[in-house]
Amino acid sequence: MSLIKQNRVEDSVTEGEQSSNVEGEIRGVVYADCRENEEGYNCCGWFLIIISFFFMLITFPISVWLCIKIVKEYERAVIFRLGRIKSGRAKGPGLFFVLPCTDSFVKVDLRTISFDIPPQEVLTKDSVTVSVDGVVYFKISNAISSVAKITNAHSATRLLAQTMLRNVLGTKNLSEILSDREEIAHHMQTTLDEATDEWGIRVERVEIKDVKLPVQMQRAMAAEAEATREAKAKVIAAEGEMNASRALKEASLVITESPAALQLRYLQTLTTIATEKNSTIIFPLPIDLLQGLMHGGK
Repeated sequence: MSLIKQNRVEDSVTEGEQSSNVEGEIRGVVYADCRENEEGYNCCGWFLIIISFFFMLITFPISVWLCIKIVKEYERAVIFRLGRIKSGRAKGPGLFFVLPCTDSFVKVDLRTISFDIPPQEVLTKDSVTVSVDGVVYFKISNAISSVAKITNAHSATRLLAQTMLRNVLGTKNLSEILSDREEIAHHMQTTLDEATDEWGIRVERVEIKDVKLPVQMQRAMAAEAEATREAKAKVIAAEGEMNASRALKEASLVITESPAALQLRYLQTLTTIATEKNSTIIFPLPIDLLQGLMHGGK
């Protein structure tokens, strides 16, 4: 009796395991069918595609001109079939085929596009208001993302570039904006490229064109620069006078040691004056001779 009961228990366990396995397989099949329906077209979709293909065959000579499209070397076509992106990639360049009534496509230009950033009023870190404008160069690197993930990629990039310019310059001082334009432009290009990468856009270059200061600030900076230049000029002139006085001192010591050198200097001065002004003649008279004459008269 105990053996019979044990066999019955084992049979019931195996039947339960088999039923659970069958239920798991059924759930897996249902889940796979659901995934297939989600990724592909349903019955109505396939019916519309077949009707469209049949309509194309009926009107074959005319429908060819509507079904065959051409995109240029720098363009790509994103095809939508019943609202879904076909084959998961863009078509082109060259010829491609579309079905009437069920397919639609969007052309995307892959060439580099440039636009000007309008002048932006920016308050710098040191509380100075400046007007800054720039230019941005970008291109579409992923045609599907630029069409499926954003409404207007060009307009969004322009607005983001304006906001990015104000945010970046707001963290800089006026002196940094005027001297570190290349570094600021590179930082903007990197940040803007990371922000637009999800949209399939690659920012190639960002340049800051002009920085306009208020008139009062320009006058203050000009006055400061003029005062700095005048101070430097005075320092340079004083240093020149000091060097000249030292040279004259050394020359006087040399002339004192050799009286003939003083006479040669007199003659050199006469030669220079005679060359410049021929009507004027200056004759150097030694002071010692005059002193001798004055003492003789007394």
